[in-house]
Amino acid sequence: MFTKVLIANRGEIACRVIKTCRRLGIRTVAVYSEADAGARHVRMADEAVLIGPPPARESYLRIEAILDAVRQTGAEAVHPGYGFLSENEDFASALAESGVTFIGPPVDAIRAMGSKSAAKQLMEKAQVPLVPGYHGDNQDPAFLQQQADAIGYPVLIKASAGGGGKGMRIVNDSSEFAAALSSCQREAKSSFGDDHVLVEKYLVRPRHIEIQVFADTQGNVVHLFERDCSVQRRHQKVLEEAPAPGMTLERRAQMGKAACDAARAVGYVGAGTVEFIASQDGTFYFMEMNTRLQVEHPVTEMITGQDLVEWQLRVAAGETLPLAQEQLSIRGHALEARIYAEDAAKGFLPSTGRLIHLDPPVETLNVRVDSGVEQGDEITPYYDPMIAKLIVWDEDRDRANARMLNALAHYRVAGVANNVEFLSRLVVCPAFTTADLDTGLIERERDFLFPHQEAVPNEVYALATLAELLREAQEAASGASVHEDPHSPWHRRDGWRLNSGFTRSVKLRAGDDERTIHVTYAPVGLYVLDLDGRSVEVRGLLSADGALRAELGGRRLSATVIVAEEKRHVFVDGRSYLLSAVDPLYLPGSGTGPDNRLTAPMPGRIVALLAEPGQVQEGTPLLIMEAMKMEHTIRAPSAGTLKAFRHGVGDQVSEGSELVDFEAEATAREVKLEPDAV
Repeated sequence: MFTKVLIANRGEIACRVIKTCRRLGIRTVAVYSEADAGARHVRMADEAVLIGPPPARESYLRIEAILDAVRQTGAEAVHPGYGFLSENEDFASALAESGVTFIGPPVDAIRAMGSKSAAKQLMEKAQVPLVPGYHGDNQDPAFLQQQADAIGYPVLIKASAGGGGKGMRIVNDSSEFAAALSSCQREAKSSFGDDHVLVEKYLVRPRHIEIQVFADTQGNVVHLFERDCSVQRRHQKVLEEAPAPGMTLERRAQMGKAACDAARAVGYVGAGTVEFIASQDGTFYFMEMNTRLQVEHPVTEMITGQDLVEWQLRVAAGETLPLAQEQLSIRGHALEARIYAEDAAKGFLPSTGRLIHLDPPVETLNVRVDSGVEQGDEITPYYDPMIAKLIVWDEDRDRANARMLNALAHYRVAGVANNVEFLSRLVVCPAFTTADLDTGLIERERDFLFPHQEAVPNEVYALATLAELLREAQEAASGASVHEDPHSPWHRRDGWRLNSGFTRSVKLRAGDDERTIHVTYAPVGLYVLDLDGRSVEVRGLLSADGALRAELGGRRLSATVIVAEEKRHVFVDGRSYLLSAVDPLYLPGSGTGPDNRLTAPMPGRIVALLAEPGQVQEGTPLLIMEAMKMEHTIRAPSAGTLKAFRHGVGDQVSEGSELVDFEAEATAREVKLEPDAV
């Protein structure tokens, strides 16, 4: 076994690999960019090496920088994680030439599966079922459109070197093909350095089912059963589970055999995932083989009781597979939810910022949290905005689903927009609970998953007000302690008056709803709140971490109230609410700029200008930004005049940068940013 392993990755997967290495007594080396100098994976590793500036292409994607780190530290092997260089044949070759073990498949296998087109041709020879489509080398746009027309719409354009949902577009009509092809190729070139695409028939209501395979250097190949990854948005997985609901023993055996045949066809070694697309009747077709560990591997670990990273290390060290096929079995059901810094209500727009409060559920034998960040860390614009993976296990799917809902209710994040509440709605969505699954589930269930914003309950205003009052009292007591007479009533903030009571107002805002809560101070830590004409007696205890034990009108409950400047994040009953404390000295009308400004809502790069100066209608695409590894289209917020663009193609823009000169006809103007539908 190795004594020192370098992890050529970052975030939660780097932390995940470090945990297994630590358990096996293997020293670890982290690599990091300047943006990740204080990152969790750097703090966890035994050693760490700086490899470059924040952009991935200048750090995590620099093969020579990784090789330098290997030489500096004397690492015997490199674990690539997933993403970045994990499926890069040049990287694997460079390591082999340096005498360093690549904890992954042989270079020939990476090469064979790195091109989706070549992989499908190889699978066809191995008699693995394929979706009808064109997988050849002719990339002439007119020829590709002819192929799509012959296949019949809808079709899927997919980057041949792609993955992770990037470089993919669904085309429903021939008239849409040229624009979709151009966008797909542009995104593929940016993400993978290769704009080669393939065109396939797009199955209506398909399921995405993948098989985990493992092979060793002695020729043994096994599968560790299937995962259902059908719940996706823009071809990126949101919820994964194992085993797949409704899977029969016969079909599991068929898919497992096909996956093992695919691995044998390329002389595979190590962990791999063979991805299939399946119709509702169970017919399945090969999509691609990912020559690495998958993000969703923990659900397989939970149902098999195996550590797949340990398997990778042992196989890479030349050992045989730990178990034979007949020794592997499924126990129970596991679910994985990806916790992202993104705003689901705004088209899953990525969010950046500091995690001012991060309180995941307690880990147990049934609940696991794989995270690359901790409270106080930053979600930067340079990398994927994943906060963590939440994995749960139980005896069956219904129990696992209930456990996931409970775990999400105890996942509290403040400082960035996040998808925790969206995931909570997803796991109780009838289509999901009844396993009526397909890759279009989220779009199909939009009305349920994206409800109209409800008014903030009075109870939440009461909790935020109580926390405000208790915090003021604590600050006053702390300040009084440094005075000569700390017990002087003049230092108190409890409404004490010599010969009378005291009433004041607290103003809070949620969106456009502003509330004035009248507070009457009563004896012994009791307050009387006037909420919309109804009086409620409240009292409570507030901890330094924001935990609030409250009594509202005789009802006792627990909540958490986190303060971040003027914002008040209230967590209660599995929900989160964002309020703002209103400064009574604030004078409205001090706008931040002219109404006709369209600004960048996040850092990014301009990749295309779509309109000509002149009159445009509401919703007209104006330009495309690339941010957080995805393309986003900025559209005209109303009918008006596009006067000029402020930036050209290729320009980097910071958050808040003015993008265009736009004169709107309407009075309300805001940037409409929506990730491109794929």
